[in-house]
Amino acid sequence: MYTYIGKRLLLAIPTLLIISVFVFSLQKLLPGDPVLAMAGEDRSPQVLELLREKYRLNDPVVYQYGYWLAGAVKGDLGISLRTNQEVTTLIAEKLPVTIQLAVMSIVFALLIGIPMGILAAVKKNTALDLVANFIALCGLSIPNFWFGIMLILFISVKLGWLPASGYAPFFEDPLHSIETMIMPAFVLGNALAATLMRHTRSSMLSVLSADYIRTARAKGLSERAVVLQHSFRNALLPIVTVTALLFGELLAGAVLTEQIFTIPGFGKLIVDAVFNRDYAVVQGIVLCTATGFIMMNLVADVLYVLLNPRMRTAL
Repeated sequence: MYTYIGKRLLLAIPTLLIISVFVFSLQKLLPGDPVLAMAGEDRSPQVLELLREKYRLNDPVVYQYGYWLAGAVKGDLGISLRTNQEVTTLIAEKLPVTIQLAVMSIVFALLIGIPMGILAAVKKNTALDLVANFIALCGLSIPNFWFGIMLILFISVKLGWLPASGYAPFFEDPLHSIETMIMPAFVLGNALAATLMRHTRSSMLSVLSADYIRTARAKGLSERAVVLQHSFRNALLPIVTVTALLFGELLAGAVLTEQIFTIPGFGKLIVDAVFNRDYAVVQGIVLCTATGFIMMNLVADVLYVLLNPRMRTAL
């Protein structure tokens, strides 16, 4: 098992390297000059030249990438051109917010999507199946920003149950932090639940038609045991894959949802960085997000081994 994990981690190194080259090259194609935005309106040619020298913007692109990569290997992702803060500090401030939102969102998605998918598969072509598919279709079709606004109007403005916006750090005030995160997490989790429901239903239908399921029923096992112990466990592999990908997507930040609920996460940070041509921040966030995707895929691979006895035997 440890050898398998080690090989997967080694494969992550060239992947991250390719992603960093790709992002570094593309952002250089963006129009505009970050130095002009930094210098302000009363800028002079001398100030512009000093800033370009300070941030090595006069060097060839290959050299700029080399300097950045050498620092990234040491844990230094550079300095924000806009705020003059270290990128690692900015990421350390925003990452806990994004992780909390992602975890709560995926919990909502799992609690809603998987039971609905199982019920829809077991009750195929019944009214329950149609209702589950209709709810999933609504979850995929309704825009998150509209759903978020409707929740704010009803839950916060009319009923006064939860705060409409804002954020409180979890370790400073856990209860208030959860209260501020429930609505945005539900908005994101509702959309993800629709995707999980469709994959769970499809995976369960393919397993329920297998020969060993008919054998289990012929032996007199209860329907509950057949569905949960035999069918669902064997249908988990594609569900694990989808969940890992969805969680990685959440780590990249949910721009509109964060804007509506005024959550200071990755979404707002990367949008501001792109508009301000803050290259170092964009590179740092993309590298962090790519690392999150790779780690979630690694977690999915480990779960494959734990869930599939044949893979454990092969390893």
